[in-house]
Amino acid sequence: MTDQGASAELQPAGNRAHPHTGPQPHTGQPAHGGQQPHTGPQPHPGPQTGAQPRPQPGPGAQPQRAVGASQGSGRTFAIGAPDEGAEGPEPLDGPNGAVEIVDDRTPPPDDELPPEPLDNPRRLLVWPAPDMSTQQALSDRGYRPVIVNSREEVDAQIAAYPAALFVDPLTGPITRTALQSLRTAAVAAEVPVLVTAGLGQATREAAYGADPAVLLKALAPRDSEQHPSRVLLIEEHEPIAMALTATLERRGMQVARAATDADAVSLAAQMRPNLVVMDLMQVRRRRAGIVDWLRGNGLLNRTPLVVYTSADIDPANLSRLASGETVLFLAERSTSAEVQSRIVDLLAKIGTN
Repeated sequence: MTDQGASAELQPAGNRAHPHTGPQPHTGQPAHGGQQPHTGPQPHPGPQTGAQPRPQPGPGAQPQRAVGASQGSGRTFAIGAPDEGAEGPEPLDGPNGAVEIVDDRTPPPDDELPPEPLDNPRRLLVWPAPDMSTQQALSDRGYRPVIVNSREEVDAQIAAYPAALFVDPLTGPITRTALQSLRTAAVAAEVPVLVTAGLGQATREAAYGADPAVLLKALAPRDSEQHPSRVLLIEEHEPIAMALTATLERRGMQVARAATDADAVSLAAQMRPNLVVMDLMQVRRRRAGIVDWLRGNGLLNRTPLVVYTSADIDPANLSRLASGETVLFLAERSTSAEVQSRIVDLLAKIGTN
């Protein structure tokens, strides 16, 4: 309650006080509180009668000034009319006032505030086992990671309504066959899928990771055998977007590219993607973006999301990527504190149903 709210709810009675001119005339109506009317002035309440727990004043009594006053020791907080000769009503706020000021500690609006922890731990299917820092970050946010290694293990967890399937290949290798099997089971059970990856850049001979298209093709469902997968790529750097588009199209996938998360919403409405691929640092954390659009259109539970980090790519070398001197390859994602925070934020956003 703010100070203004206190003044509005408990306006000082001194603003509407009138002089005491003696006993009030009897109107024939029952007094407030259900007591019988009295015929004469009675400045003090009479003795307690019947089953009434406390004495009630008659209509001729002085206006009651204490609200919340104790019958024994303690302070009486006056919010009614002041005594004659008083300078005015007692204050309604401050440390000695009549109203307790409660600080609700409502934070100021901020698009980048982290979401509150969940009330109860919620199961999050993970593969492979998370590293220690990711495990702690998930637990702090209110998730209970459950390791799954097969489609059967995913099926066994569906009754517990897991928040998502989180594939985070930091602690061990993943295979295309296993990834496709887990994705199929999760999509069939309407469990959102989030996969993390890292992108590196090197010459073709020096690249030590797989072509990103291998991972993405295993994740992208198709409407039918006759229809290619539709991939929505969200990447602000033109050379990276062109390189990813080229490698995906070589493997038979259709790609539409948006420069930002906000731009992706209108593009998604046109193509209705089977897979969304984006730079983790471009995800809109607190405002509506592609995740919200997928949920609102009933596509979040059957459209896997892949978020990647490209911290190891030197912007000065992007021209070599555009010319074909270097290629992109799958690498280990960044484990910085900022990246960890963004990943669990995104999981919280995805798992909010």
